This record gives sequence, C-alpha cells and structure tokens, in this order.
Amino acid sequence: MADARPFHWEYTPPPVTHEIFRVEGGLALRGTVPISGAKNAALKMMAAATLTGERCRLTNVPEIEDVSVMAETLRDLGVVVDHPAPNTYEIASGDVDWLFVPLEAAAKMRSSFILLGPILARFGRVIISNPGGDRIGRRPVDLHVDAMRALGAEIEYRNGYYFAKAPGRLRGGLVEFPFVTVMGTENAMLAATLAEGHTTIRPAAREPEIDDLIEMLRTMGAEVERTAPDVIEVEGRRRLRGADHRVIPDRIEAGTFVVAAAITGGQVAVEGVDCDHLGAFLEVITRMGVSVACARDRIEVRGAALGSGAYAAADITTAPYPGFATDLQPPTGVLLSQATGTSRIDETIYEDRLEWLSGLARMGATVRILDRHRAEIDGPARLVGRELEIGDLRAGASIILAALAADGTSVIRGAHHVKRGYENIERKFLDLGARIERLPEETVTHA
Repeated sequence: MADARPFHWEYTPPPVTHEIFRVEGGLALRGTVPISGAKNAALKMMAAATLTGERCRLTNVPEIEDVSVMAETLRDLGVVVDHPAPNTYEIASGDVDWLFVPLEAAAKMRSSFILLGPILARFGRVIISNPGGDRIGRRPVDLHVDAMRALGAEIEYRNGYYFAKAPGRLRGGLVEFPFVTVMGTENAMLAATLAEGHTTIRPAAREPEIDDLIEMLRTMGAEVERTAPDVIEVEGRRRLRGADHRVIPDRIEAGTFVVAAAITGGQVAVEGVDCDHLGAFLEVITRMGVSVACARDRIEVRGAALGSGAYAAADITTAPYPGFATDLQPPTGVLLSQATGTSRIDETIYEDRLEWLSGLARMGATVRILDRHRAEIDGPARLVGRELEIGDLRAGASIILAALAADGTSVIRGAHHVKRGYENIERKFLDLGARIERLPEETVTHA
C-alpha cells in the first residue's frame, strides 16, 4: 500500500506549556456549575463526520485540548474543520487526500485510533500509528484491528504503524469481541455503516456516549440499532449525509463536581446532566451518606462538614457501563479518604490506575495498594496541602479535589493533563468559591 509521501518521520515531541495549579484548601464550595459536553462522545462524533462528504455540525462540544488535537489531526488529513463559535464545530470531509494519522497525533491522544474505522470504510485505506495517551496501563488496539479484519480489511503492522486497506468495499459480518471494549465497539460500528451487508457487534459496549453516537449516525442516514443491551446491528449504506447534532453532557465531569461538593462540605447544583447516566456512581455516593437529589437535568448535592467523619466507608468495583465507571474511580477514591472505616477499590478495567493514590497518601491519607488492581483506604484522614505531580487526566482532577479539601496550599504540576478533558475547570471552581489559579510553572518559587 504505497503513498506519495513518506511515513518514516523522526518524531520530536511538541513543546508542552508547563503550568501548575495552586489551590488553597478548606473552603466549602457553593453555587451552580454547568456541565460541558461529553469528551468521549464529541471525539467519536468528529471521527464519524469523515463518513460523509457533506457538512456535519456539532454543538455542545467541550473546549478541551483533546478536541483541539482531533480537529488538527483531521485538518492534517485534508478535512475542513471550522470552529465558528464556542462549543461548535463544523466538519466537511469532501476530499481527503492524505490518509495518514502520524505518531504526533497518537502520542497526544489515544482516541486518534477511532479514525481507523471510518476512514478505512470511506476511502478504502489508511495508515495509522499505534496510539499513545494517558499512562494508565496496557490498552491494546488488537481488538480494533481484529474487528476491521472481520469486516474484510487487510491490515499489516510495520514500524509502529498499521497499514490497512479494504479491497473494493468492507463487507458486513459478525464482530465478536472477547470482552466489552468501548472504542472497539465504536470503531466497528463506524466502519460497518458503509460496509456492504449486515454487521452484528457483540458484546457491544453500553455507554451513553455510544448511544449518542448512534443517534448522530441515524441522523446521517445510517441504519444502526441496538437490538439488545449488548448487541448492535448495522445495515451498511453506500453513502451517508451530513448532520446537525448536540453532544450529550459529560457524566464524568458531573461526577467530579458531585464529589467536589461532598468533599468540601459544600452545597452545589450540578446542571445539565442526565442522572440516569450516573446510576452506579450515585448509588455509592448516597450509600456513603452524601445528600444527593436528582431532578430533570440537575443534581443537587449537600456535603457534610469537613472532618466530621459523617461519611460511611464503601467498596467500589469498576465495571463496564452500567457499572461503576473507571473514570470516576479516582474522584470517588478521594471522597473515600474522608469516610469512617476501611474502603476498598477494585479496579477491573485498567492496570496501574491506582498509582494516583500515592499522591493522596502524600497528602495524609492512609492508603494501602495491595496490587495493580486493588487498594484499601482508611478514613477519615486530615489532608494537608503538598506539592504534587499530575500523571494523567482523571488523576489530575482528583488531586485538585484533594487539594480543595486539604489544610493549606497545594502546588500541582502537570496542569496540561487536566486541560485534555475538563473545559476551563479552574473557572468553574472559582465560580463555586474555590481559591484556585493556573500559573506558568516558572512563577513557583522552589524551596
């Protein structure tokens, strides 16, 4: 599979703007916070827009770093990506002449691999780099590749790149995963929309973001249906049309602010969120003793006073939706440090997603990491401000939560990780009365 331009590039990591969060803890948060659009829906919808040559208009798109990276990656392929207003993107893939997703994109954002399915289905070939992303354990893409092969693709792996082609047209078939994979489900579904014939995907992931993607695809003219909770069926079409779609709210951001209210003893209304998308999380939070009231698209949270020991210990086990979301494990773990008794975390989705607990321990929490998947937290603990380093997106948000509940001031390095997934998080915290600021790292005086 030849291409006119070379693919062997010497990769030089892009410069990172080194910023820090400085947080003064001990203040109860109060007020109303609006929830932005879902990161994990918006990125996949931007990829879905390449399935048609007509314009797709997405609204309620979060203004985050990952969206910017995806937009720039699409532009590099030759896709027209306009950003006419805040939270609005218009995408037109009339002619894509550079079917190559380089290491630069993959190193910044693992979600770039979602381009495999739609570009292969629409244009018949693609070269795509092995993905990067957060450092939270092994997240193989073999399942994505196997799904494309099940639809008739020919794929080779050489020099860190997947060379994929579809002789003629992808063919519908049975895509059967050994276990639930969210992005694997999405990649298979996007590819199947333009494949010849019928495709059945099972077990299909059940996340709300996938159902939102299905709604967008239907608007584009695709024949996609969830025929059982864990089965998605697709009847391929020769072409799709443009669409206008509003991204659903980000349930992970919503859960983060629910914990923020609870851990600071605050009173916060979380607006623009579907409570049904947070069932397992809200069940745990309520069982711990947090006062939570859901009404329409709003969650009202009333926290107990800091240091009161009013929360009860709880055990959490992450699981595919509708189970407890792995992305809400770190925020909830911070709250567990304020619960009376021993709480247990069983992280079943990713390896090494408990490493962030070492930062919580430095702040004064009593933490025992039993192995790569299990940990125990004793509480309640008095948290103290510290200088800490953010390792990944969700851990970063969680360290900010701990800093908000801690005595004294925390300096948190690696703010760029949080920018990847939270739209203007410091502004939202400031509006709730927090004392938080984002500063260039060189402004911090080292001891």
